[in-house]
Amino acid sequence: MSGFEVNAIIRGAQLTLVGVHRALQNPDLFTSHHYRQAAIAVAAGIAIRLVVAIPTVGVRILLWLLSFFMNMDHAQWDNDVVNGLHFLEHQVLQVPFFLMTLMRYVTPTLDEMFMDSLRWVDQTYVQKHKSEDPHNLRAMYYPNLHMYAKHEATAEKKKKTPLKQAITIFLIKYGRKSAISLAVLGLSYLPYIGRFVLPAASFYTFSKSVGTQPAAGIFAFSLLLPRKYLVMFLQSYFSSRTLMRELLEPYFSRVRYTKEQKKLWFRDRAGVLFGFGVGFFVFVKIPLVGVLAYGLAEASTAYLITKITEPPPPPSEAEQYKQEDVVWKNKKEFLSLPYAMLDAYNVEMQKLKHQSDVRQTPRKQFS
Repeated sequence: MSGFEVNAIIRGAQLTLVGVHRALQNPDLFTSHHYRQAAIAVAAGIAIRLVVAIPTVGVRILLWLLSFFMNMDHAQWDNDVVNGLHFLEHQVLQVPFFLMTLMRYVTPTLDEMFMDSLRWVDQTYVQKHKSEDPHNLRAMYYPNLHMYAKHEATAEKKKKTPLKQAITIFLIKYGRKSAISLAVLGLSYLPYIGRFVLPAASFYTFSKSVGTQPAAGIFAFSLLLPRKYLVMFLQSYFSSRTLMRELLEPYFSRVRYTKEQKKLWFRDRAGVLFGFGVGFFVFVKIPLVGVLAYGLAEASTAYLITKITEPPPPPSEAEQYKQEDVVWKNKKEFLSLPYAMLDAYNVEMQKLKHQSDVRQTPRKQFS
């Protein structure tokens, strides 16, 4: 199933809970700077709601003006128009979610929150295992990853994508996805074959992620769902994947994988990432507070990174690290851990590695 096991999805949802708990324990998130950013986030949430409401309010005003010339007391089409517009904005085009993800390109706050949280995860890990041999603990994530930003800024200064170009690329991707969504929705209204369009789209989507047989089961189940709920199901799946990629951007902006390496990296961790992304997507959809939930999701992603990747080496050793890290080395062992022992595997692996290094080191080095 190409990394999309049920157990992995459940573990991803568990990491959502643990990540939030770790993030909220970080005192750096409750400084005046972050309080100010939280206030801005709430204001942004209100602004997003107002922007999204403009088309619907405009249609309502137009219908109200038409009521002076037409008798709408027994008409239902006006409510159908308003409800249909609301459905397009919130479920098909995911406009609030789009505006929220666009904020990443406007302010560096989310990147800073990720790195602050990563440092806190390292500190918490050391404190939790302070009674153990330091040689048995895993390496730290924050120090080397912090070096990558400076390294990339120096090595690729001329190649750096301007902000305007980055936003343009983002808008083109969103426009392409929106056009496909509208086209598929439109085809679903065709006579005779329309009822098979969305189930076929679900089969095509999930066959690449979970395999042919599970996708066939989803196709059969989709035939029983009303169009509205099937659209919500598919768009939630796509949006949760988009959310996960945006949350991981602070990591990938530092450790720059090739396109093929990145594809393999995501494929091997697909289940965990899906479970983690869906958990936060539910909260991000909540009006007004969704922007705050988005920030909390970014902070929690720092904890996720420490579970699905190896600690990054210095930038000078990045190429070998990227080639090896596309495969999740401790996947099987980590997914089999009890919920209360999510940190245990790192310690045990480091012990084994340390013992192996000692056996392979010549005796004269200890004389």
